[in-house]
Amino acid sequence: MMTDLMMTDTGVRPSLASIVDTVAYPLDRPHDARLVEIVADVRRQLGAVGCARLPAFIRAEAQATLTRESEAVAHLAYRICQDITPYADHGQGDWPDDHPRRRAGTMSNGFVGKDIIPQHTMIRALYDDASFQRFVAACLSIDRLHQFADPIRGLVVNVMDAATQMPWHFDANEFIASLMTKRSSAGGVFEYCPDLRAPGDERYDDVRDVLDGNRDRVRTLELEIGDLQLFKGRYSMHRVTQTVGERHTVLFGFSELPGYIGGVESTRIGYGRVTQAHLDAEQGHADGLAG
Repeated sequence: MMTDLMMTDTGVRPSLASIVDTVAYPLDRPHDARLVEIVADVRRQLGAVGCARLPAFIRAEAQATLTRESEAVAHLAYRICQDITPYADHGQGDWPDDHPRRRAGTMSNGFVGKDIIPQHTMIRALYDDASFQRFVAACLSIDRLHQFADPIRGLVVNVMDAATQMPWHFDANEFIASLMTKRSSAGGVFEYCPDLRAPGDERYDDVRDVLDGNRDRVRTLELEIGDLQLFKGRYSMHRVTQTVGERHTVLFGFSELPGYIGGVESTRIGYGRVTQAHLDAEQGHADGLAG
């Protein structure tokens, strides 16, 4: 069904320099030696552990505004609470009860879609900025990134209320870029296991060890407001521990290929609604062709 849940505004979009600390991260000067060094360092981190943190990416004086932006839309989040396995399903299939494919944890959080995030916000301006897109692409060693064509999932505010969590899981997409906008007063720690599985090899025994509490391969990442995180979650199992107080992050939807629109069913489950664009894309995909 179509949604009429839209927000309009007449504000002026902030500039990149008013959002990002362009002294520490000179995104507008792609050949600057400092930025070249940063990109190389991020690539090293991603290659080593599949995760990189860029601290204080957002200017110190802009961080309070960043928090207010996510707080202003948090009440519009579609909240879900369901049990999922690390493979983002509900444990279907003929697997033994103790198999990782049947081991479900409770996912409880909410999502605010792009179509209800005001145009003049910093997070929207950052997502649309060409310099930011080029920087993320360079860090990921990709020639060019494309924004999701999905009108809901392109830019998302993830809202974790008090006493919510994201259980151990792998991502369907290879990478994600996220920005911390509100930190929980305690808990809400990002934990991950680099390269726990590999293409063509699920390594179920290693996954089971982590699910059973073995922390030998578990790394933790403490994020602060204004930190940008790049993460390759396709092969690295990860979770966010239970929160004390609210935790907000912004998820930037980028892909290597243009035109990405999420499926109707997964969008309805995650966001409680779909748009005509989702229905049209689903019809177009039925014949096996992209677009």
